[in-house]
Amino acid sequence: MNHIPALSPVTGFKAVDVTQDGPVLHVLLDPHGTDPTLSTAVVDDLLALLDGLHDRPDIRALVLSSAGDDFCSGADRTEYQAALADDPTDAGLRRLLDKAQRLCRALEECHAVTIARLHGKVIGAGLALAAYCDLRAGADSCRFRMPEVGLGLPPAWGGAMGRLIQEVGGSRIRELMLTCDVFDAPTAQRIGLLHKVAPLDQLDHAIAGWTRSFARRSPEALVLTKRMLTGYARAHRTADIALLDSHLLSSHLGQAAARRPAG
Repeated sequence: MNHIPALSPVTGFKAVDVTQDGPVLHVLLDPHGTDPTLSTAVVDDLLALLDGLHDRPDIRALVLSSAGDDFCSGADRTEYQAALADDPTDAGLRRLLDKAQRLCRALEECHAVTIARLHGKVIGAGLALAAYCDLRAGADSCRFRMPEVGLGLPPAWGGAMGRLIQEVGGSRIRELMLTCDVFDAPTAQRIGLLHKVAPLDQLDHAIAGWTRSFARRSPEALVLTKRMLTGYARAHRTADIALLDSHLLSSHLGQAAARRPAG
C-alpha cells in the first residue's frame, strides 16, 4: 500500500524508503510491506536520516508512515533475545535499547516539523515512536495498544512514558498502559494522541494541508517555535527519568532470560 509517490528518491538507506517533495521528506517504514516491526536496521536508518537533517535547513517537515498493512507492530523482540544470547551481561541489549532512546530524542529535537501518518495497528514501540512526532494524523480504522505489561515488560521503549504522559495526561495513559486495552482512532483523538482523524483514502490530503502551510511559513519562525515548544515541554519534565529506561528494560529482559529454564 505505497501511498506516497516517489517524487525524488533519497538514497543511502536500507530498511526505509525516503522521498523528497520540495521542503517535505516522506519516510516510509516497511517499504516492502513484509515486516512491520521496528528492527535495529530501521532504527539505524532513522537515526542516520535525522542526523543528516542538521545539514538540511531546507527541509521544513518530515512525514513518517508505512507501506505495510499496519504502521508498526512494535519492537523486534527476536533481536533482543539474540542480543541476550550473544552477551548474557545484557550490554549488547542495552546498546540496542539506547539507540531507541536516541531516536526518540532526535525526533523531539529535529528542526523540521515531524508528522506521524498512522494506519492499521499502532502498537508498543510504534506508538512510542509516533508520540515523539510533533503532529499525528490517523486513519479512522486505526487500532492502538500498549501491550508491554501483558507481555511482562515495563513500557520503557525509547523513554516514551514521560512523553505520553505529557501529550495525553497521566490519568488516561495510566489506564491504557495497565490494562493493555485496544483503543480506536476516535478515542485516540479524544485523549489528545491524534490531532486529526480521516478516512484512510483522505489521510494524505489531511496531512498535505499541514505540509503546504509549513512550506509557506518563515523557516526561522517555524524552527524557533518548535524549539520553544520542545523547551517548554521539557521544562515540565524536570524529573524526567527517561534516560534510565533503556537500562531498566535491558535489566528486566536479562533477568527474565536468566529465570527461563534451559531446553
